[in-house]
Amino acid sequence: MNKNSNTYQIVYSAIMVIVVGAVLALIYMLLKPMQDQNRDNDTRKQILAAIKVTPENDEAIATDFKTYIVKEYLVDKKGAVVDSSENVAFNVNMGKNMKEAERKLPVFVAKVKDETKYIIPVYGAGLWGPIWGYVAMNADGQTIYGTNFSHEGETPGLGAKITESDFQQKFEGKHIYMEGAFKCVEVVKKGQKSLNGAETIDAISGATITSRGVSSMMNDCLAPYDAYLKTLQGSTNK
Repeated sequence: MNKNSNTYQIVYSAIMVIVVGAVLALIYMLLKPMQDQNRDNDTRKQILAAIKVTPENDEAIATDFKTYIVKEYLVDKKGAVVDSSENVAFNVNMGKNMKEAERKLPVFVAKVKDETKYIIPVYGAGLWGPIWGYVAMNADGQTIYGTNFSHEGETPGLGAKITESDFQQKFEGKHIYMEGAFKCVEVVKKGQKSLNGAETIDAISGATITSRGVSSMMNDCLAPYDAYLKTLQGSTNK
């Protein structure tokens, strides 16, 4: 075949595309298990951070997760457990879940120093993209034990500060119920008060939109758990 002909060039290009595509597909298949493992371990690490557990190294993440997370399940809007199968909460994609008409409500149950904590995933919008995290509630179903927040592209030194312990620790001990009514803690400008009587923490200076995003995210994601959290409150009041 004439190497200078159009037919040769087309056949040669087609073969190269097929070969390169096959190589890339093979590489993807070989790397995907490792990528999935890294992604899952990052999620486990974030969940553990909400209960103030920091694995010593990457190898310890999965072990610590199994040690501290003793149960996981989905609840419905009435507060009843509807699915407790393996990894049922862990496998919920919160980004997609938030767009569903009927959201799944995942819960992780943890044991920390012989105390039970209930971890709820949250997902929302910051200034430049998605923000998400995990809120650990005490057994009373009213007060926050710990939080962990992450982001996709918030501004370093400003909105990205939601990932820093100084900001996250401000939520510890805050109430999401006031006098029996759901009133999630709000993130507001320093000196401002909540309009509905909720407890507040100071917003990040220079990151008003991201701070509001965290506040809206927590309210929007925790409110559907009202009935479930009230069952916890009832059990601790007996």
